[in-house]
Amino acid sequence: MDSKVARHFKKKDPILFSYIKQVGPVEDLKSDLPKNYFFRLCREIACQQLSSKAGRVIFGRFKNVFPKGIVCPETVLATPHETLRNSGISHAKARYVRNLAEAVASGDLDFKNFRKLSNEQIVEKLTKVKGIGFWTAEMFLMFTIGREDVFSPGDLGLRKAIKKVYKFKKEPSKAQIEKIVSRWSPYKTYGCLILWGIMDLK
Repeated sequence: MDSKVARHFKKKDPILFSYIKQVGPVEDLKSDLPKNYFFRLCREIACQQLSSKAGRVIFGRFKNVFPKGIVCPETVLATPHETLRNSGISHAKARYVRNLAEAVASGDLDFKNFRKLSNEQIVEKLTKVKGIGFWTAEMFLMFTIGREDVFSPGDLGLRKAIKKVYKFKKEPSKAQIEKIVSRWSPYKTYGCLILWGIMDLK
């Protein structure tokens, strides 16, 4: 994490800042190339509602379905549904991956200008594909495009971490969460990374 980001949290949210040393190094966000966007979205779909460890295992098996592990719209569309299922992903996720492949192959979803679009515009385009919800789109913004100012209100781990860190006795409301998170801008994504790191602490 860049020192300017750390200084921002020290000033705007001393409570969250106090956990940074415990969490350890928070890596800087990186932006992947558009040619890898389809692959990355397939991974996000495969990992929906799974732990990080389980997601890695399932997606590893999913990749092995394809020759040389090349996951692209053409190879997905050429692969029978049951073959996709045999990798360990659910019927629904197999359909979602195919929906994504069809959208990209037809040109309905074009990644070419994504880097120029706002977060809201990207979320709008992605969520038109059945199987890609707000959580998947937000993870894509954070970890594939490397956007620094994204928060995922639907992420259970983030909500649990906020409850723990800010000592709420019960589940915080949307308004309470928004009040906290708004202070992090323009580095909301780094706030998420810190919170996830807190949940991993023993």
